Amino acid sequence: MQGIEHKNQVERDIFHVMMRRPGPIYWAALGLSAGGFLMLLFLWSKIIFQGMGVLGLNHPVGWAVLITDFVFWVGIAHSGTLISAILFLFRAKFRNRFNRSAEAMTVFAIMVAGLFPLLHLGRVWLAYTLMPYPNQRQLWVNFRSPLLWDVFAVSTYFTVSAVFFYVGLIPDLASARQHATGIRRWAYRIFSLGWTGSADQWRHYNKLYGLLACFATPLVVSVHSIVSWDFAMSIIPGWHTTIFAPYFVAGAIFSGCGMVITLVVLMRKIFGLENYITVKHFESLAQVLLLTSLIVTYAYIVEFCLAFYTGDKFEISHFTYRFFGDYRYLAWMMLFCNSVLPLTLFLRKLRTSIPYLFVLSLFVNVGMWLERFVIIVTSLARDFDPYNWGLYRPTYVEIGITVGSFGMLFMLFLLFVKALPVLSVTELKEEHA
Repeated sequence: MQGIEHKNQVERDIFHVMMRRPGPIYWAALGLSAGGFLMLLFLWSKIIFQGMGVLGLNHPVGWAVLITDFVFWVGIAHSGTLISAILFLFRAKFRNRFNRSAEAMTVFAIMVAGLFPLLHLGRVWLAYTLMPYPNQRQLWVNFRSPLLWDVFAVSTYFTVSAVFFYVGLIPDLASARQHATGIRRWAYRIFSLGWTGSADQWRHYNKLYGLLACFATPLVVSVHSIVSWDFAMSIIPGWHTTIFAPYFVAGAIFSGCGMVITLVVLMRKIFGLENYITVKHFESLAQVLLLTSLIVTYAYIVEFCLAFYTGDKFEISHFTYRFFGDYRYLAWMMLFCNSVLPLTLFLRKLRTSIPYLFVLSLFVNVGMWLERFVIIVTSLARDFDPYNWGLYRPTYVEIGITVGSFGMLFMLFLLFVKALPVLSVTELKEEHA
């Protein structure tokens, strides 16, 4: 009887978060996030009507903040499903405290990332030309273009991630019907697809969910490798290296863990979920964060050593410039955030301190954004020919769009926590079966 009562309590607590009237903190956060998103749209309209000249792009730096944002958000997106899928395959117990937030973050982050190729395209009304389709003008896409690779990578990954997220929601949507009224109850009934919880449905559900987890894991690795090949396929010093694929995948998991901690700490505090998301669960995620930080640090060391081991004067010159040139402060800040600070997680006292983990996750987010910026801008600013060298400074338009992209993610996440269960009710109830 105690187990049944606990299961009912789980349902009441989780669905209460969805159904209760939002407080002033929620509305303030939603308003601030929506304001950032509206600023992004306004600045995007400025690019459309005034041209790409409002950006800080110049010769030779033709890729800068917008591409940095794209790679950053693709990395954030890739980690969510990867965390959920891999932890599911390994049957990690703490997974069910983070998987719903990680999967939602994946879907929203890939939506944010999908904006940046359109922004960088400039003439957004011609974006349809990126899709291969039969047409009377006998036009066809250039399959050697990194921009086209990104279109296929983002669209494929978004489709699989959305399906993975939705399938995991089906049993909870069926349970939510009992706690909702009006149009919400009607919507939950439609999207739960007639779920009744029969033995046959559970058998098919478990097979499908396991299949999607097995499919999503290698897909994430392959898709983020494609994003890294945007750079590695070129001959630019600092880009032309085979380590980029595993390096970018590890960085994606690292940055995603940081963003999951940022979002879940805030969600846990605002909605009073301390009884369900405990310090022990955060400690387990912090260990994943530490592991991926060590892998990223190893990649930094290997990348630096390879440049000097080859004896290529252009590679040596580039890495010397990266850490001692015009952008040296950003490079050292990147190393501090991504390699030095996470080492403090070896101390259990800090690993179990939620305020410290929250602050650390913010530094990780900053550090991983700086990593992409440093890789992109320093390589383009100093290539082979000294006559072609130049400096780049971001404009307020690029900075505003970057801030607005964070506003878009937080806005979508805040809407998610009031529309769908923030924790997997089904999996929490299974713990006490």
